[in-house]
Amino acid sequence: MIYRKGQTTFEYLVLVTIVLGALLGISLYFKRGLQGRWKAVIDDVGDQYDPRTADSTSVYRLLLNSETKITTVPVVNGFWTMRSDSTNSVESRTSNLEVGSEEF
Repeated sequence: MIYRKGQTTFEYLVLVTIVLGALLGISLYFKRGLQGRWKAVIDDVGDQYDPRTADSTSVYRLLLNSETKITTVPVVNGFWTMRSDSTNSVESRTSNLEVGSEEF
């Protein structure tokens, strides 16, 4: 009977060793599958900001409206005048800046 208990314990020990070995072997595939899923999710997010490659567009626009009036007022020895001008101007400048390339 002593041999029977020892054999049963040994069989359980072998069974537990086989199960643990299988779990350790599967864990590598599980980790790789999980990492692959994370990469797919990150790739679906899209392009992220990269300071080595940047595109920017700037628009500079200046609108200027001015108006001056001339008023004439008679004085004792002649006339006193005030000048009035009207000016409308628009200045616009657009620039595009590309740094780096999109291919690495």
